Amino acid sequence: MLQRSHLAIVAVAILGALLGLFASTHMNGYAERPVPPGMAVLKVGDQRADLELSDVEGKPRRLSEFDGKLVLLNFWATWCGPCREEMPLLDATHEKFADKGLLVVGIAIDDSDAVRDFLKDYPIRYPILLAGEDEDASLRYGDTRGVLPYSVLIGRDGRLIAQRAGYFSEESLGDWLEPHL
Repeated sequence: MLQRSHLAIVAVAILGALLGLFASTHMNGYAERPVPPGMAVLKVGDQRADLELSDVEGKPRRLSEFDGKLVLLNFWATWCGPCREEMPLLDATHEKFADKGLLVVGIAIDDSDAVRDFLKDYPIRYPILLAGEDEDASLRYGDTRGVLPYSVLIGRDGRLIAQRAGYFSEESLGDWLEPHL
């Protein structure tokens, strides 16, 4: 009797794993965002797009201003829990590796008033640019699934080094950055 219950548990676990595998391989294709005609979606090795976005004070900024630095672009939104959770880590990383030429730049996919209000309560030391509600900025940089947070590492030469969807832990961020510092 005991062996049968163990066998049933193993069978249910295997079935669950197979269903999970099926769902992840077949449903991922449905999550792709449509790419507008004429838009290039960047991948590792491509030259960064020189987006012009406003900072939180409304001043226009271009990504080319940061050329010569190792830039971690982080797409986020105030309504995104994992985005808010990783911001203190990004802020600490920005400060820790500034002497090695790392610059974290946040790009908020959100309403500008919501971003300003959020930053009053949760100040950070790295630059924040506003993409507004236009998610095409993250799409241009490879976020074809619309996942936030979404991060891109841009080399000192302006070429994309790495792209990553999802939240960073301290360990995963360190592993992601270390080879490029």
